[in-house]
Amino acid sequence: MSLSNVATTLAEGTQTVKGYGAVGYGLAAIGPGIGVGIVVGKAIEGIARQPELQGTIRTNMFLGIAFTEALALIGLVAGFIF
Repeated sequence: MSLSNVATTLAEGTQTVKGYGAVGYGLAAIGPGIGVGIVVGKAIEGIARQPELQGTIRTNMFLGIAFTEALALIGLVAGFIF
């Protein structure tokens, strides 16, 4: 099998599954969206209960958001790869 045949086969294969990456990313964004909502909601509850810990709670909230959004980025990359 020549290199041009391999390239043609790969090109045909990628055209048949075109669009599934967007669906995959859409599904992958649901989890982080729910996760960020929970993190922010609990942070607001914590600040309302103990306003003196506002700085610490806010820092932990941003860390939680960053880790949760990392899942969305992984889903985006996986959508492009697969």
